[in-house]
Amino acid sequence: MDEYLLHVGGQWRAGHAAPDVAVSPATGETFASVAVAGPADVDDAVRTAARAGPDWAARSPFERAAWCERVAAAILGRRDDLARVLTLDQGKPLQAEAYGEVDELAEYFRMAAADARRLDGAYPPSSSAGRRVITARVPLGVVGVISPWNWPYTMGAELFAPALAAGNAVVWVPAPSTSACCAVLAGIIAAEGTPPGVFSFVPGPGPVAGDALAGHPGVAAVGFIGSVATGGLVAARAAGKTQLLELGGNGPMVILEDADLDLAAGAALEAAYLCAGQSCTAGERFLVHAAVRAEFTERVVAATAGRVRLGDPFDPQTTMGPLNNEATAAKFDRHVADAVSRGAKLCHGGRRAAGFATPLYAEPTVLDGVTPDMLIATEETFGPVVPIVEVTSAAQALELTNSSPFGLTAAVFTGDLERGLAFAEQARAGWVNVNASTNLWESHLPFGGRSGSVSGRGRVGGRFAMEAFTEPKTILYPGPRLSG
Repeated sequence: MDEYLLHVGGQWRAGHAAPDVAVSPATGETFASVAVAGPADVDDAVRTAARAGPDWAARSPFERAAWCERVAAAILGRRDDLARVLTLDQGKPLQAEAYGEVDELAEYFRMAAADARRLDGAYPPSSSAGRRVITARVPLGVVGVISPWNWPYTMGAELFAPALAAGNAVVWVPAPSTSACCAVLAGIIAAEGTPPGVFSFVPGPGPVAGDALAGHPGVAAVGFIGSVATGGLVAARAAGKTQLLELGGNGPMVILEDADLDLAAGAALEAAYLCAGQSCTAGERFLVHAAVRAEFTERVVAATAGRVRLGDPFDPQTTMGPLNNEATAAKFDRHVADAVSRGAKLCHGGRRAAGFATPLYAEPTVLDGVTPDMLIATEETFGPVVPIVEVTSAAQALELTNSSPFGLTAAVFTGDLERGLAFAEQARAGWVNVNASTNLWESHLPFGGRSGSVSGRGRVGGRFAMEAFTEPKTILYPGPRLSG
């Protein structure tokens, strides 16, 4: 059994709390022990980060960029190891998803390197002819990163890669249920000439390690990706600090009467079953026009039955693996049961699958006749389900989209581009796809919740995350005088 430790101040060490054990949702085996950080460990990490940060910030952006590129190369050099432990720890299919996450992880570091080289300032005019002004973006200091378990590598890296490249020191608290695979990544980062204290890895429970990090007076900024409920707690503890919060979604996927139904049905599989539905960008509601609802439902059921293979995530033929934890699986059960008890029709799946090593394998599910007030249509299910809600017009679909407290992603399918763009402009979401799944996104583009929604604040994605972890500094000085 592998043993993973904390990484603080350039040293690997045990935590102040008793170590945890990592149990695979895929196989049920206990495959690792992981040190658990207590508040004292987090305090040590923040203090060492504060001491190491100024030297890191003073280095050339090109030097930090070169370090990012070395980390990216090391990630790809350990691609097989990273993918294997990700599948073991998180449960996502090795071939269908885990390798892709590792590749995207490397891309986050390459992107951070490129953005660090382009992080420029300005030379604005002064109100006085005798003065000159420079503005430059400078790092904030110590950045605390608290990341989720659904994409253990990339959701952390989309925060800490740009933060480090911009000159900040980082303390990372990953989700406990996938801290083993995160420990492997932390080891790669630590081995690439990272100055002691610049990057610390302190896994532990959110109410303990995460809380200590978010509320620490030595932390200048907090980046958090996770649930709405936990995001609210993090925001309260981090009051007064810079905050970048990417929270949950209940993304509607709208299928209008002129949509290409084959395209929409295929996109529904990606929207509902990627990462077994455990995605903040998942299609959580399918608002389908009455004129095509029956046909769309039929095609989605056929596509689910023919193309989605629930199975051992180490099997190359598997397209969907288990849910990561029992709490998520229980919510899936509860939402499906609530919908069926209130009149929804179970067209496919709807149960835990038998015959697997753990009870976390949930069947890909299609529900028809869902109403807007059911739990599955109002909450974030985070499971493999296509809940179909009938609408009679684009206006009704827009109203249902905008009445939700969530505002992360949405998608609309229509044969009329002008109509699709009109819907996208009026939808209350931070990201809207036209004729593409809610789960389609590009990592260099700004991504986050719409203002006023419960889906977060700020934007991740390329330079937008880097800008979040820097601030403009103004230098005013006397103008040059020509002598002689």
